Formats: sequence, structure tokens, C-alpha cells
Amino acid sequence: MLLLYTTAGCHLCEHAEEILYAEKVPFKPVDIADELALIERYGVRIPVLADSAGNELSWPFDNSAVTAFLA
Repeated sequence: MLLLYTTAGCHLCEHAEEILYAEKVPFKPVDIADELALIERYGVRIPVLADSAGNELSWPFDNSAVTAFLA
């Protein structure tokens, strides 16, 4: 399962979600505001897409970047 690090009110995060929905990529949103360690790690980088192996795709990304990340 892919994780999308995000937070409420983040317009870039909303755009990233739209890309993932358009590509039919299943993901679980993780609100970084719920944990201080996540805020420290991702606070200025969100949205960030992460796979189970720990690989990350930081914003900005588009449909082709997501496809390449998943390959």
C-alpha cells in the first residue's frame, strides 16, 4: 500500500490526490499534523508518495512520474 503524506488545507496535496485517483493508484493518506516526527520530516516537502520499501516520490510529480515510480 502506498502512503501519501499530506495535511488538511494543502492545495498541492489535493492536486497529488487527483493525480493518484486519475491513475487509479490505491493509496492511504497520512496526515502529518498527527505526529511531530512526521511534521519534522515532511513539513516543507508534502505531498510525498511513499512505497512499502521506503522509496519516496516528492512533489512536484505528475502522472508520468507516478507511473515511473510504480514501475
